[in-house]
Amino acid sequence: MSQDVYDVIDTEELQRGDKVEMVVAIYETLGAVRNHEPDTETEDIGTRRTLKIQHPETNTGGRIWYRLAAVCLGLLSVLLLAAFTVPWVKFITERDQLQTSYTNLTIERDQLQTRLINLTTERDQLKTSLIYLTTERGQIQTSLATERDRFQRWLSELVRELNKPGWIYFSSSIYYISTEKKSWYGSRQECRKTGADLVTIHNKEEQDFIEMLRRGQKVWIGLTDRETEGIWKWVDGSGLTTRFWGHGDPTGYGDCVVTGHWSDPVNNWADYTCNYQFVWMCKKTIFS
Repeated sequence: MSQDVYDVIDTEELQRGDKVEMVVAIYETLGAVRNHEPDTETEDIGTRRTLKIQHPETNTGGRIWYRLAAVCLGLLSVLLLAAFTVPWVKFITERDQLQTSYTNLTIERDQLQTRLINLTTERDQLKTSLIYLTTERGQIQTSLATERDRFQRWLSELVRELNKPGWIYFSSSIYYISTEKKSWYGSRQECRKTGADLVTIHNKEEQDFIEMLRRGQKVWIGLTDRETEGIWKWVDGSGLTTRFWGHGDPTGYGDCVVTGHWSDPVNNWADYTCNYQFVWMCKKTIFS
């Protein structure tokens, strides 16, 4: 009976993949034998041996298929992981690039806003400066027009003064010597009627000019100590700094001064009583 069992297990059939069906047939045969033959225990031992031989082969094939399935699943997992990882990495990279671009654009925007604020401030300052300059230009134009008018009036007056009969120009002033005689007070009054005053002498050049103009006459000049005895002042309020007194003068005899009292062409001043009658000399400064 054991030989029949081994005959049932055909090596070629095992190789064709019918191992499981053959094992089931063997178990059915063994059940029938146990019911009809006395040597059942012996047959069971043989059958177990056959099963022991078959199980290792069956288990080895299963493990191979399991390993193949596991490898396939692993490869599939790797492929799926790669399929998800690559887009994710690309997404992260693009996100970071976009974030960097956004940050740069934000910085540029802030810089442009700051520049805009600065330009707006500069524009407002320029507008303010323009308003100020326009106002100042108007004031300057008004001032120039005023000065122009004053200059034209002054020039007309100068021409008129220079063309006055008997007036002579010398060193920024014009001079007039009278042909009639009056007291010092009357002489000064006549000079003031013309917008001038009695002559003041502050340097030798002017003294020489007056010496030439007086033509040998005693002439009232604008020097007096009427306010304080011994303190001589000019009619323009300035003090006496340059003196052309004659020998022994001033004597204290009078409070008013004439030039030409002495024969000296330079030092010829003398003090007289203001009521004496002499010609006078007027002076008017036209260039200050």
